[in-house]
Amino acid sequence: MKLDKLTTETRNEASMALDQMSVQEAIALMNQEDRRVPEAIEEVLPQIEAAIKLIVKSFKQDGRLIYMGAGTSGRLGVLDAAECVPTFSTPPEMVVGLIAGGEKAMLSAVEGAEDSADFGRDDLKELKLTNKDTVVGIAASGRTPYVKGGLAYAQEVGASTVSLACNKGAEISEYSQVAIEVDAGAEVLTGSTRLKAGTAQKLILNMLSTVSMVQIGKVYKNLMVDVQPTNEKLEERSKRIIMQATECDYEVAEKAFQEADNNVKVAIVMVLTNNDPNSAKDILSHNNGFIREAIKEEEEQ
Repeated sequence: MKLDKLTTETRNEASMALDQMSVQEAIALMNQEDRRVPEAIEEVLPQIEAAIKLIVKSFKQDGRLIYMGAGTSGRLGVLDAAECVPTFSTPPEMVVGLIAGGEKAMLSAVEGAEDSADFGRDDLKELKLTNKDTVVGIAASGRTPYVKGGLAYAQEVGASTVSLACNKGAEISEYSQVAIEVDAGAEVLTGSTRLKAGTAQKLILNMLSTVSMVQIGKVYKNLMVDVQPTNEKLEERSKRIIMQATECDYEVAEKAFQEADNNVKVAIVMVLTNNDPNSAKDILSHNNGFIREAIKEEEEQ
């Protein structure tokens, strides 16, 4: 599909006089346009669900979730991958973000990087991609060679493949098992896909990673029980999570947290089952890290 035919490249009739609008008028228009994003995402929820099932399958067989994209799309993938470590205590290699041009491209454009399909293949080869992994190719235009090359290689290897584009009939959809095509309409600033397209991508990546983590036991109720308490703020949040999960007071939560060697999930199981840290770890391990299942097992004994 030609660039000028893509929704992300067309002009928005509502913003033709953007340069003449007052600040109030401009932000009101942007806010109005942004409302279209969740409505567009609602139309592709079945595809998002299918993608999550592929990701969960990968995780359950010790595979990885690998995002890849260029420019804003790549940066959003890297961001989502990086935040999985502190949020869910995942090892850094479990969720990986690749951006065309490498780390330098996070801060500045790397000329020509996104135009090479070979670069996409090479980056996945360097990661030693296997058929246990899921690759999510992200491209607002839906036609980025770097992403197409990566997805094509992933198919050759037998990895699960997902594409995320912000145009219908996207070229990258042809290279994926699950094609997510979300169309939120033309940008307020013509062609600036860091706006609505970027917002749509960010919201969908939130769903992919968060719900996948829920499915493998990283969440109890709606609590972030696998949080990595790497600073004072997160240590206090961890204690509050223990209190919320068990309805205990601060002193009990703090004691359990310390005895569990700052492991929130172990502390919660300790309090709810009245077990020592080692027993709580064993119960959790036997139930694949799912707190609900661990508690249920104890109650049935």
